[in-house]
Amino acid sequence: MMYYNDYFTPEHSFFGPIFMIFIWVLIIWGVVSLVRYLSSQSKDGHGSAVHILKERFAKGEITKEQFESMKKDL
Repeated sequence: MMYYNDYFTPEHSFFGPIFMIFIWVLIIWGVVSLVRYLSSQSKDGHGSAVHILKERFAKGEITKEQFESMKKDL
């Protein structure tokens, strides 16, 4: 009598590689999403010099001439 292992049926040998590809796609998608999220946070400008300058101009703390001069210096 021959021993037969259920893990080597055609169904398992077909879905195994597809499942592994699916896992790798999820991992790559997760890494790309994380990198995009982190890069968008740094580009957002919260706390950057230009952002602070725009806030000061919007509040009326500086004039337009001062704003343009400071922006040019940055």
